[in-house]
Amino acid sequence: MQSASTRLTITDILASFGRMPRYITGLDSATIALQSLGCYLYDKDFASGGIAPSLKALGGDAMGYLPDDLSQSLSTISGWTNASSPNAIDDVRSETMSRWVVSQYPRQQYSAALIGSTNGAAVHLCAALGIPWLPQTLLVCLKHRMDPDDPKQALEWGKPLVERLLNNNPDLAVYQMHDPNQDRVKVPRVGYFRLKRTRLGETYKLFLRENLAPGATLFLLESQNTWLATQVSNRHFFQFGGKGGLTPEEYFEHSPKIRDFLQRNGSAHQYWNPPTPDGWLPESEWGFEPALREDVEAFAHEHGFRVCRIVLGNPQDMSPLVAEFYRWWYKQRRLPSIGDAALAENRLVIESFVYLQPWWILRLGLVPFWTVFNDKTSADQLSNYLDSTKRYDEIYLTLFSNGMRSLGIASIEAWRTILTRAQKQGQFLGVNEQTYPNDMASFVRHYIDLKKFNGRYPMPEPLSLDQLDQFLAESGDRYPVHWIDTVSSPSKS
Repeated sequence: MQSASTRLTITDILASFGRMPRYITGLDSATIALQSLGCYLYDKDFASGGIAPSLKALGGDAMGYLPDDLSQSLSTISGWTNASSPNAIDDVRSETMSRWVVSQYPRQQYSAALIGSTNGAAVHLCAALGIPWLPQTLLVCLKHRMDPDDPKQALEWGKPLVERLLNNNPDLAVYQMHDPNQDRVKVPRVGYFRLKRTRLGETYKLFLRENLAPGATLFLLESQNTWLATQVSNRHFFQFGGKGGLTPEEYFEHSPKIRDFLQRNGSAHQYWNPPTPDGWLPESEWGFEPALREDVEAFAHEHGFRVCRIVLGNPQDMSPLVAEFYRWWYKQRRLPSIGDAALAENRLVIESFVYLQPWWILRLGLVPFWTVFNDKTSADQLSNYLDSTKRYDEIYLTLFSNGMRSLGIASIEAWRTILTRAQKQGQFLGVNEQTYPNDMASFVRHYIDLKKFNGRYPMPEPLSLDQLDQFLAESGDRYPVHWIDTVSSPSKS
């Protein structure tokens, strides 16, 4: 007889058939990455980040021309309606979430699987290799009403909720995040809780046992991106701020920049007064919780799998490597030019945050470069890449709109300068230059613009791990991404 903790519920059953549990947030870096890769492995595209119908119902392209105040209000309402009631915290189960994750992928034999940190560039690595990714982190958002500039209030509100969640999920750690800068239009009504697996769990293990070839590789993606955070309890951490245009330290400073930002946004506060941080902990969205590594290595040793750790610092460090991997691949394939277009290895598409289209990238023969967000840091790292590589003939750029001019955002002029780096043609995809970053319709428009490209290439067969190894050997130490074999010759015990 099953115990109450293991008995299948209706939610479990629906998750097994691909229905997302209602408490998982759909418009998030992890869920979009997962669904876009799953669609690719099923050989189909991922329409408009998965949210086109709702935006079309709201007026489609007209959404890109709304006044700033109205656009921000609609973004707040959207965040609130997509969040769950606080009572949903009692329904959260790690294995139910995992059942939904593995339901996104075809059941077939894979040469490898990727496990760990969320990373848009890694989606394209997985697509090239034809392998699944099992995320460590998923987002749950809960409704509340709160002063966005009072992080201590947010922490106190979250403490009893997190305690209830952790009591039901011994294999999760909760990273509660509160960012009144980049998420300012959402945090007055929504609390963010990122749930990180500390163990694989039975569902992930079963999927790997049933779908990996003998001796397959488990890639463990470890982004060592950290943030100043507060440890609330054994597995509850509070992060004030989020990765973007401000450094972690700047969120804690009483600077004129913060004071002016709060004044412009009608805040009653002059500065933020967050809980005192205990030190540098894994960043909630992108960072890797190292407790998972030991369990993955033990599982691999038991079942004869190889483990290769992919270790990087900043999540965007993966993007130059993957872009050059695609250029290398396209040269191997000797793809011809179509019409007036440049050769595939000379056509770059810059993706922004959750705007991920692995199926269309390969269908159109484009080189992907993923940027973390729309901030200056992401733009600067992109510029550094363009400085270091052979010039592209064509550059196309998407831009995520977060609904407000947050501190550290890169201006439309800065992004336009990126496009001038193309030798022949540079243009935005789905961007309304007049209304960015309040351009809600860009969620749909980037996808529509991409589909208008002329020419189609046959979908390729997956690259082998030997081909990946060849590329990495030729690249040497050019990229700040480390590939570390920890179980190189495993055998079943």
